[in-house]
Amino acid sequence: MRATVVGLVTPHLLRIVDLANEAEKGVKVEFHLRDAVAKTMRELSDQYNAPALVAAYVEGLKAAANQAASTRVAYISVLLAAAAEARSLKRD
Repeated sequence: MRATVVGLVTPHLLRIVDLANEAEKGVKVEFHLRDAVAKTMRELSDQYNAPALVAAYVEGLKAAANQAASTRVAYISVLLAAAAEARSLKRD
């Protein structure tokens, strides 16, 4: 079975979306968010196409934030915070 970019990145994106949904309910997710992004970056960096995977991850987070209704402020802020954290942890 061949792994695809979508197949490798989607579970990581969904983990952040779950945290964003929890944040909308008033749950403090900052620690869990940083932990999830750090784990994702470690896992993706082990792949041969790590730059493409990380770029897809960050773009996926930004796209999800852009597609959310503007009234979902907490949801959007968590997604954008995850994208910023991923960019800061990105290995060059």
